[in-house]
Amino acid sequence: MLPYWLMFLAPALVAAGMRGTRAAIWETRHPLAWGFVWLSLTVLIGFREQVGGDWGSYEKMLNNTAGLGFLDVLSTNDPGYSLLNWCSLAFDFDVYGVNLVGGAIFAFGLVTFCRAQPQPWLALAVAVPYLVIVVAMGYSRQAIALGFILLGLVALADGSMWKFAIWVALGATFHRTAVLVLPIAALASSKNKYWTAAWISLLGVGMYKALLEKDADNLYQNYVAAEMQSEGALIRALMGAVPAIIFLLWRKRFHFRESEAALWRWLASISAALPFVLLVTSASTVVDRMALYVLPLQLVVFSRLPDSFVTPETEGDISSAGASSGIRVAILAYYGAVLFIWLNFANHAYYWLPYRFYPLEALL
Repeated sequence: MLPYWLMFLAPALVAAGMRGTRAAIWETRHPLAWGFVWLSLTVLIGFREQVGGDWGSYEKMLNNTAGLGFLDVLSTNDPGYSLLNWCSLAFDFDVYGVNLVGGAIFAFGLVTFCRAQPQPWLALAVAVPYLVIVVAMGYSRQAIALGFILLGLVALADGSMWKFAIWVALGATFHRTAVLVLPIAALASSKNKYWTAAWISLLGVGMYKALLEKDADNLYQNYVAAEMQSEGALIRALMGAVPAIIFLLWRKRFHFRESEAALWRWLASISAALPFVLLVTSASTVVDRMALYVLPLQLVVFSRLPDSFVTPETEGDISSAGASSGIRVAILAYYGAVLFIWLNFANHAYYWLPYRFYPLEALL
């Protein structure tokens, strides 16, 4: 368990001792620190050994690409991930090559996203217990897709619909369900809404035909008709609903730019609705997969919450600073509790325990 706790405590301790402005200064003056974060996450994710509930499935996917031609690889359901497997086998890097490149993509998306937040170290600490440890070390394909989506969300917050669409399209080549995120661009558009909706729809249709159409019946039967269940889906949905409700109730206090406000309002609305959707459907896996793509909302809301109740009139006031620090510590304590409960009581946590590091395992 120690490596997981160190991954959380490192950014948590930095975040605990800083106000928002100081965190921004730290980010600006110490870019090497964020390079170290990216490298550390890449290595820890990429060189894990027999860690994660789907390890066997990913080894099987790797072996299934052996002997395939280049065009055959591109015609698979997730061509980006299949191509990554194919290249790793060609260079004799085995599953570690796949995980290392996948970890690098996810970590780059996460670091870029955290650096775009007002308190980047707090955002990183919030991301570690579930987004990094559970998702990135357990669901390799979806983690890579999330890495691209995080890059897309940064672009979309800056008003670039095209960059968002490109990043999401790349993510969808690693996990097809990433196409579900595309409509957010149309919903979040504040200018040229009809034109944006038109080209996003065309892109969505093209991606559906290229990635989903040939397997749509199987996906429906496996996820919907078979009512596939995910343990803990309600808990994860509720975790996402908490920051969503906080944002929806006090969204004016978060002071988003116009290009960002609609984006996070829609993501918050989706997150807040997911627990209720679970109450009316028994196919919880579908909802659980969608919940993964709205996880970035937790980073956005909680990295802004400590300073959301600080006004220009109270800025610099001792009581206001104390309240901001108290909220920040409460957020860190909450996610520390999440990590503790998951590691000790989650039904499938044993797939992650103990953490094994391939270079050490090879030496020993």
